[in-house]
This record gives sequence, structure tokens and C-alpha cells, in this order.
Amino acid sequence: MSKQQAITVKAHAKINLTLDVLHRRDDGYHEVEMVMQSVDLADIIEIREQEKEINVETDLPGLACDSSNLAYRAAKLLCTRLLIDRGVKITLTKKIPLAAGLAGGSSDAAAVLQGLNQLWKLDLTMEELKRLGAELGSDVPFCLQGGTALATGRGEIVTALPDLPACWLVLAKPPIEVSTAWVYGNYRNQEGILHPDTEGVIRCLQDGDLIGVAAKLNNVLEAVTIPAHPEIGRIKQCLRESGALGVLMSGSGPTVFGIMPDERRAKQAAEKLSQQEQAQIMITKTVSKVVGAHGTAFGAD
Repeated sequence: MSKQQAITVKAHAKINLTLDVLHRRDDGYHEVEMVMQSVDLADIIEIREQEKEINVETDLPGLACDSSNLAYRAAKLLCTRLLIDRGVKITLTKKIPLAAGLAGGSSDAAAVLQGLNQLWKLDLTMEELKRLGAELGSDVPFCLQGGTALATGRGEIVTALPDLPACWLVLAKPPIEVSTAWVYGNYRNQEGILHPDTEGVIRCLQDGDLIGVAAKLNNVLEAVTIPAHPEIGRIKQCLRESGALGVLMSGSGPTVFGIMPDERRAKQAAEKLSQQEQAQIMITKTVSKVVGAHGTAFGAD
């Protein structure tokens, strides 16, 4: 085995166009229904063969690189399940903020599964990779498939949807941490909560209607997160005032995104937001995913 064999994979972030919580399951998870979308904001993952051990390195201080890291766990799971006696060094160049509702850890795990499948010529299908990914986290199967998709079950059942028309996005993460477990634990399906029109969003996607999708953005978890962190609501309002077609909190938060009419107005909105709020602000685009044979996925504008 050559120690020089390596592969580099992009790990795309995701946003939620919708997020609905249906009920708590017997296994303790929540049954969800979400329309999810890949974006061009991405970590860069280099995977290099080495003898025996799995090692993870990153350029982001404070990110654990031990066995709790999802990228490490993805490599370990693949080696254990397929009885592979090889080591890898995984280098994470982080662009996706931590604990942001953007699936940064899940996307890293998905990239490691895809990268090792290619590097080691394992010929695992996308469905086989998604089954492995579901053992690591509910968002990993979507991150493997990417593009625009409906996620159901606890999030691990992923059905491809027509691509969201390409558009510019402004993402803003305020300097707070939000526990996903806390948000779901405090969610109550009380009267008055407006649930997403998931079928309506899917019809808009089928029609290529970006404005229609933007008008139907909805995340029931905002009912928990925004009252506890009002800066999320302020960011949403600023993006609306800046001409966003639609705004929403992604996942359990705290990141907010705005769908912008064009790049110029995206840059103007980002500038205005930077003057009004303390937040990490990113301008990006949506991406589709073209899935090839043996579970390989390639991002496309």
C-alpha cells in the first residue's frame, strides 16, 4: 500500500427549506418531514492512506479530532463493517461554522464515506453508503445524496426532488450556541403553530418556481429557538428589509438564510447585516448533486 494515495472531497453544507416535526417516536427520536437543499459553502476534506491508525486534523481550534469527531467515526465504521485493515489521515479544512444548523459534522462524515469508497475502490452503492451514514447521524444520508430532497423518518429517509432553481443566499450565524437536543426537547406542537406546506413546496419545485418556494419557507423549530434568542428574529427582519425573497432559520438554528434575487443584492444585504448584527456572514449559492455510480457524488451549479 502506498502512503501517498490520497483524495480530496468537498463536504457541502445544507439548509432547510422546510422543517416539520410530526410526533415523538417510540425510539425517542422525532418523526420529521423536511425539504433540504445543498449549498456551495463547503468544508474541504483530504483523505490520505497511512498504516493502521485513523487520525483527524483540522485548522479550526476547539474542534475535537478524537473518536467523537464524525469524520473519524465514519472512517472507523467503514473499516469495522467491511473488515478493512488500513489507516487514514483525515485533514479537515473547515468553512462551515460549528453548531450552526448547517450539518457541518454530518457533511464531513458523508465526505469521508464517499472519499474512502472511491480511494479504496469499495464499489459501495449510494444506498449502501446511506445505510451506513444513518448509523452516524440523521443528516448524513442527505449529505451523501445532496441536491434538493425530502427527508422523512428521523431524517434518514431521503427522496430526491426536482432541483431548486439556482439562486444566491446570504447566511448569517449569530455568536450563540443552540443545542439541537434542547430545541427538540422543548418543541410543543401547540395550537397556533403554522406547519409547512410541504406538498406545496414540492409542487413549486416541480414547476421551477423559486419565488413560490421562497414564499413557503417554514421551520416549526423557530417557535422554540427565536423566543430564546431574539437576535435570530432581528437577522430575519434585516434580510427581509434587504429584499430577500424568503428568509428562514436552518435546522434547529441559529443560522438564518435569505434567498436573494441576485448576487448584487446578496452583497448589499450582507453589508447591511454586518453593520447591524454581530454575526458570521456568508454569501453562497445553491448546488445540485449529480450522483454517479458506486455512491460517488459531484456538486454542480
